[in-house]
This record gives sequence, C-alpha cells and structure tokens, in this order.
Amino acid sequence: MTGVIDRFEEQFAVIEKEDGSMMNLPRERLPRGAKEGDVVLLGETITIDYEETKRRKKEIEELTKELWQ
Repeated sequence: MTGVIDRFEEQFAVIEKEDGSMMNLPRERLPRGAKEGDVVLLGETITIDYEETKRRKKEIEELTKELWQ
C-alpha cells in the first residue's frame, strides 16, 4: 500500500493512503529525512518511493504552470 505524507503533527506523520483515508503514524517509524509530499510504501518497513515522489512533484509543477498561463 502507498501513501503520501500530508503533514506532521507533534510526534506523528499524517499520511493520506491511496484509498483517500488518513492515518497517523509515529514519526520514528518513518525513514530519516522523510518530508511532506513524499510517497511512502507502507508495510512492515516503511520506505520512501523517490521515483514516484519525483513524478508527482513534476506533475503538480506542470499543472501549476498551466494555471498561470
């Protein structure tokens, strides 16, 4: 299952899962350096999907450019 780090609240990361639901995950379960907007693979071990994070950021940037043109 995948999710996106939406924000941090105190000792928790708020993650939006692929089904649109939200979950709170203790920060210490995330990889070091995880930040808002990162796509994470949720399982026994939580990892950052750097390629998917990069793809989504690029897509958002392109959509934003279209808004201002």
